[in-house]
Order: sequence, then C-alpha cells, then structure tokens
Amino acid sequence: MKYLFLVLFLLTLGCKEKRYHDQEQENMVKLESGALEDIMRFQKKMNEEFKDPETSPLPDRYRKDFTALDFYEPDTTYRITAKFTRTPEALPFLMPTTTERETEEVVYGILTFNLNGRTHQLEVYQNQELMQQEKYIDYLFLPFADLTNGEDTYGGGRYLDLTIPKGDTILLDFNKSYNPYCAYNPKYSCPLVPKQNRLDVAIPAGVKAFKKG
Repeated sequence: MKYLFLVLFLLTLGCKEKRYHDQEQENMVKLESGALEDIMRFQKKMNEEFKDPETSPLPDRYRKDFTALDFYEPDTTYRITAKFTRTPEALPFLMPTTTERETEEVVYGILTFNLNGRTHQLEVYQNQELMQQEKYIDYLFLPFADLTNGEDTYGGGRYLDLTIPKGDTILLDFNKSYNPYCAYNPKYSCPLVPKQNRLDVAIPAGVKAFKKG
C-alpha cells in the first residue's frame, strides 16, 4: 500500500513538472510567433512606403517597377535585449553625412549586448533638432555597420529606430534594420556611421542592398 502511494505521488509530481515545462515551451512558442509577426509587419510597412510615390525614396524610374525590398529571412537570433547605459554628461556634436550637411547629435546612451559568444557595444544618438518635435521626443537613432556591408548589404551601413526605454534594457531587433535613403537616391543626405559603431561581426538580418533593375 505504501509502495502504491509512493508511485501515485511520483506520477503526480511528474505530471505537474511536465505541465510546467509544457507551459514554458508554449510560452516560448508564443513569444517566437509574436516576434515573427512583428518583423513581418515591419517588412510589409516598408514595402508599402516604397511603393507610395508620396513616401518612397526611389526615383520614379525604379519605383514604377518596384515590388518589394530584399530582406533576410526573419531570425530571432538577431532580436537581442541589450543593456542600456545612459550618458547624461555627453555634449552635442556634429555628425557628418553623405553631403556637406551635418546633423547635431548627442550620445544618449551605450548599448551592450552579447552575440555569437562575444560582447559588443554601440552608441545610440538623439538628434537635437528632432527632439524638439513632440512625436520624436522619445526617438533614438542607431546607425551601425557590420561585416555584411558591401556584400549582402549596403556598403555604408544601416540604421535602427529606437525609443527611449523606461529601464536599463532595450530591445535591439536587427531584423528591422534598414538602409539610409541615399542607398536608393543620391539626392538624400544621410548620416555616416561613426567608427565606434562598426561591428566586427556579421548581422545577416534586416534589409539587404538595393539592386537597381
């Protein structure tokens, strides 16, 4: 009788443990699914903007035959939670662009994250002109370069749009990285990626180089 009770107890414990792990796995699947849906929405929105003559950076000769941008397949490996360290003492500086124009930026914080077993850092910037507009008051700008540049992606690097976080972490979803507009049309003036934001690792996520057909 004691043996039977012990067996029933262990079976009950095992079921509870199994249900716990099943729930954990189910939660992970939901998170993964939600992340992929978010990435696909981003890609759809970008394609719609590029098709629309009111918002597209493409010259008319390219836009009229445009169907979709070339993206890497969504990969949540490149959806990373980074440590966010504010730099309140940083002073504004002039960031060079692809033209003679310069933009006034301030280093708002340092992002530290792990990828492929290594620790990386990037500076994130706040534009001093944009921050005066209400809709951009929480906007942060992250230009970066990586080892895919000049191969699969635009040689001048790519950008990420971020929002000032409430805490000390921030989500970096490199699947949402995009090309500066000057990659499509030389009439645009685009900030250059600072040397401290050039990663010595490949980030095969986000939009690829534009091939002019």
